[in-house]
Amino acid sequence: MKQVLFSSARRGAVIGAFSLVLVACGGGGGGSGAGGWPVGPVGGGTPVEPPPVASSSTLSGVAATGAAFVQAAITVTDATGATVCSTTTDSGGSYRCILPVGTKAPLVIRAARDEQVLYSATASSADGTANVTPLTTIVVSRLAPQGHPGNLAAAIQLAPGTVTANTLRSQVSALVAALQPLLKALGLNESIDPIGGVFSADGTGQDKLLDTISVSVRPDGSAANVEITVKTLPAAAGSAPLSIVFRSSDAAIPALPATLTAQQLAPVPAPGVVSDLLKRLSACYALPLSQRVNASSDAGNAIGTAADVIAPACRTLFEGDDPANYVVNGRGVGRNANNVGAFASLFRAGATGLRWEQGNVEFFRDGSTMVLSYRWTDAFGNTDTDTLAAREVGGVLKLTGNGNAYNVSVRPFAQNRELLNTPAFNSFTTGYNISIDNRIDGAGSPVFSKVKVTAPTGEQRIYLPQPGLSYLVVTRDDGLTPTATPVFRLRGEYQNAVTPGNPSEKESGIYFVSPQYTDARIAALNNQGAWTLEFVHADSAVQNVVQHHRTLSRPLTIGEIRQSAFAEVTPALRAELVAASKTTGDFAFGAPSQAEPNIVDFSADGNQDGWAVPVGALAPTSFSALGRAPAGASAPGARFNDTTGVSGQARKVQLLCSPQTAADTHCDTRFGAPQYAEGSTVNSFELWARSSRQVEMSRLLGLYKLQ
Repeated sequence: MKQVLFSSARRGAVIGAFSLVLVACGGGGGGSGAGGWPVGPVGGGTPVEPPPVASSSTLSGVAATGAAFVQAAITVTDATGATVCSTTTDSGGSYRCILPVGTKAPLVIRAARDEQVLYSATASSADGTANVTPLTTIVVSRLAPQGHPGNLAAAIQLAPGTVTANTLRSQVSALVAALQPLLKALGLNESIDPIGGVFSADGTGQDKLLDTISVSVRPDGSAANVEITVKTLPAAAGSAPLSIVFRSSDAAIPALPATLTAQQLAPVPAPGVVSDLLKRLSACYALPLSQRVNASSDAGNAIGTAADVIAPACRTLFEGDDPANYVVNGRGVGRNANNVGAFASLFRAGATGLRWEQGNVEFFRDGSTMVLSYRWTDAFGNTDTDTLAAREVGGVLKLTGNGNAYNVSVRPFAQNRELLNTPAFNSFTTGYNISIDNRIDGAGSPVFSKVKVTAPTGEQRIYLPQPGLSYLVVTRDDGLTPTATPVFRLRGEYQNAVTPGNPSEKESGIYFVSPQYTDARIAALNNQGAWTLEFVHADSAVQNVVQHHRTLSRPLTIGEIRQSAFAEVTPALRAELVAASKTTGDFAFGAPSQAEPNIVDFSADGNQDGWAVPVGALAPTSFSALGRAPAGASAPGARFNDTTGVSGQARKVQLLCSPQTAADTHCDTRFGAPQYAEGSTVNSFELWARSSRQVEMSRLLGLYKLQ
C-alpha cells in the first residue's frame, strides 16, 4: 500500500462554492423593452399565454456587471424548458440569438462567467431586447421560487403565468421606484427600463446608474437576500456605506434616502478607463523579464527594488510614473530573496504573460483613491482575483499604495467542515477571516504584542501572535486566551439537522462569538463593512499604528452556504484518509529520509486525483496542512500551518514543510529541503478559494475525532 498521502504520511482537502454576488455596469443594445410588454391583461385577471412564434425571431441585449460581461455564456430557455439559444457575449457584453420557429414565451436568459451568474426574462418570443444585469437579476429573483433566479425556468414550465408582461412590469416599476433618489442625483430619466432599455458601456445613461451601484443577490433556500449599495464618497475612513437591504419575498422594496445628492456620489470613471488600466498592466507583463526589470536573463527570478523596474510600460503604471511612489502594507515595489515585496511578480519570469481583466470600481477610500477588483490569469491558465488601489490622473488611472504599514486582509469566510472520522459533526461555519501577518524581528520574536480589531458593529476582539504560526489568532472573550484560528466566526450549524447542539460546543479550538448571530442578523450586515485595527507593538517605545479596512461582501448566512458548492475530496482519497487516521485521529510522521522525504502528497493511490470541483464550485487556489510539532516531555507540540498555492486546473498537490522560525521544531532540514520532523502530526487539511467578491470559500477535512 502506498504511504498514505505523503511520504511517510497522508493528506487532506477543502473548498469551493457558489454565491450570486454581483456588481453593476453597462453594455449596449436595443429593442422594444421586454418584448414591448406585449403579453398579459392590463388590469389583472388570468394571464394570456402567448402562442409560439410561427417564424424565427431575434432576441438581443447586453449582459453587464461592473463593466461589459465579456465572454459570458448566454443560455435562453423557453416555456417548455427547451434551450432555444446558446451563445457568447462579445467584447461589449452584447449577445444576439435567433430564436427557432416554435419558441414559446416566456423566456429566461442566463449569463454565466466564472462563478458569477446574471439572469433576465422576457414575456415575448417576438423580436425584442432582454438585457442581463444585476438589476434584471433582482427582478427574476422576485419572481422565482425561493428567490433563486436559477429556479425560474423550471417554475415557468409548471406555471407560464409566473412571467407575464404585467408581472415583469410590476417588479421593474417597484425596483425603479426604490432607485428614484439615485436616478435624480444622476440626472437620468426616472422611467428607465432595465430589461428592454437601450444603453452602451460608456458611462452614460443606464450604464451610469449601473456603474454607481453594487448589487448582491444571495438565495438561502427560502428567499434571496438582496443588497444595493451606492458608491458614495466616504465621510471618514470608518463610514458605513449607503445601501438598501431586503428579501426577495418582501412585499415592497425599501427606497434609497430622498436626501441623496449628486455631491455624495463617488466620481466613478467610465468602464473604458478601468479597462485601459488593466490593458496597460497586461502590456507590461507581456514583456520578457529582462525588459521589465534589471535581470541578467529571461529565465528564473530577479531581485531588486523600484529603481530596477526599467520598462516605460511598467513604470508609467504608477502614480508619478515612478514605482518608488507605490507602497502597500509597508512594502515598496521590489522583490527580495524571500519573494517579498509589492508587485514582486514584476521580478518573476513565471509572471510573464500575466493577463489582467474584469476590472470594477468597488468603492472610494477617500475623495480620489478608489479600490478596484480584478482577475488575473497567467500563461499556464492559473487564475485568481484580488483588489488594488488607483487614482484618476488626467483621465488615466494610476496605481497608488494603500497607505497601510502592515499586511492585513479582512475577508468574509465560509467553511464546509467535514470530519472524516466523526461525520455526524460535519458542519458549516461563517464569519470573517482577519489575516494579520505574524511579523518576526531579527531575534525571532513577534513584533506585535497584540492587535485590537474593531468590527463594523463596534464589537472588539484581540488577536495575539503564537509560536509556529504565520498569522495572529483571535482570543476568547477574555481577550487573553488564544484560540488556534484567525477566523472570527459569527455562526455555525451541523450539516445534519438531527445532530443535537452546536459546533461551538465540540470545536473548542475555533472561535465563535457568543451569543452567535442569527442568519437574519448576518443578512442585515452591509457588504462594505468598515473595520479598524490597532497594532500594539512588543516594543512599548514604538507608537501604536491604526489601519482601516473595508470589505466587498458580508459573510454568507448558513442558509446561503447550504446553497453553495464546494470542492469534494475523491472517494479513493477519502477512504485512504480514514484508514490512516481512524485510530488516532491524526497522522504522525516517521523518521525523515532522503530517499522518501516526509512531505504531504495529497493524491489518491496511483497518483490519482485528490479532489473534484463540482459545477458552481470555485477551483481551489491554496492548500494547507494543519497540525502540531513533536510533543515535548510534558506538553503537546506547537501548532503549525503550512500552505502552498494550487493551480486552478490542479486536482492534487504536494506540500513541503515550511518552518516559521529557526526554532520551529515541526520541520527537519538534515537532508537539505525541509521535510516534516519525526513525530510531527497532521490533523486536518484545507482547500481554499476566493470569489470575485473576495469571499473565502474553505473546504476543511478534519482527521481528528469529536465525541
